[in-house]
Amino acid sequence: MSGERFALDEAALAAALEAHLPGFRGPLRATKFEGGQSNPTYRLDAASGTYVLRRKPPGALLASAHAVDREYRVLTALQGRVPVARPLWLCHDAAVIGSMFYVMAFVDGRVEWDPSLPRHTPEQRSAHYHALIDTLAAIHCVDLEATGLVDFGKPGNYFARQIARWSEQYAQSRTRDIPAMDALIAELPARCPADDGRVALVHGDFRLDNLMWAKDAPQVLAVMDWELATLGHPLADLGYLAMALRLPRNPALPGLSGLDRAALGIPSEAELLERYAARTGQALPQDWGFVLAFSYFRLAAIAQGVARRAEQGNASNARAAEAGRMVDLLASAGRAALG
Repeated sequence: MSGERFALDEAALAAALEAHLPGFRGPLRATKFEGGQSNPTYRLDAASGTYVLRRKPPGALLASAHAVDREYRVLTALQGRVPVARPLWLCHDAAVIGSMFYVMAFVDGRVEWDPSLPRHTPEQRSAHYHALIDTLAAIHCVDLEATGLVDFGKPGNYFARQIARWSEQYAQSRTRDIPAMDALIAELPARCPADDGRVALVHGDFRLDNLMWAKDAPQVLAVMDWELATLGHPLADLGYLAMALRLPRNPALPGLSGLDRAALGIPSEAELLERYAARTGQALPQDWGFVLAFSYFRLAAIAQGVARRAEQGNASNARAAEAGRMVDLLASAGRAALG
C-alpha cells in the first residue's frame, strides 16, 4: 500500500486535538510505526510532547474488526490494575483523519520482536518470560465488576463461539482452497470441551512483542494492541502464547522451534504453564491439544484476513502478504496438534 493512503492530515489532527485534548499544543508531526498488522499506529511529536495514535485502517473492513473504541475502553478500565498506556481521547468522527481513532500517552520503552531475546543473557531471558507469564496472569485475575467490564463480551461457551466466529471470518476473507483449514473447521467443534464457567478478560493477541518493556530491566511497562480483547476463557490466551512460541523461525511471527530453550535460559512450555497455574490458582486443561489447535486455527483465520486486506490494498504492514502465506503452515500445525 502506498504511504499516501496512511498519511494523516496533520493540520486537521492538531486542530482537533487542541480542541479536545487538554494541554495539547501543535503543530505536530505524525510518524507511522512499522510494526503490527492491524490498526495503523503513529507516533505524534507535538509542541506539548509525544503521544501515540491508533486508528481504524482506511478502506472496506469486516464489520467487527479493528474496534479501536473497544481498545480505548479496556485501557481506561485497566488503569492501575494492569500495565497499560494512559488513554487520552477517543474520536468517533471519521472526518478528522478518515477513520475513528484514539490518542494515548507515549510509553518510552523497548519492544522485543524476537522471542529468543538475542541481546540478553540466559538469566535475563528467564526473567523476561517470568514477567510475561505474571502479566498474563494479572490480566486474567482482573475483577470484571470493579473495572466495569462485565458486559465487554458474551459469557459462556467461549471456544464454541470463537470457532463459529472465526470460521465465518475465514469464509469472508478466503482467497483460495486450504484443505487443512477446512479440516480444522470441521473437526474443532467435536473436540470443543464443555463450558466450565470460567470467564476472564482475555487479550486475544498476547505475546512477547505486544508488550512494552523497560529499557534496562525485565519489567513490563505496558501491554499493547487490545483490539481482539473480550470476555472469554483465559486458557485461550495461554494457548495462543504457547502456540506462538512453538512456531518456526519466520519473518512474519518468529517462534522458538528448533532452538535450545534450556541453553538460552527460556523456560520450557511446561514450566510456563506451571507458573501460570500457580499465579492464577486455576487448573490446566486435560485436552491441551485442543487449546493449541484452536490457537493455530484462530491465528490462521486472522492471517487470512491480513492476506485479503493485502490483496485489497489496505493492509497496515508491508509484511501483510508474508503473514497471509503462513495460513497453510498454521492450519497444518493445528491439525497436528489435534492428534
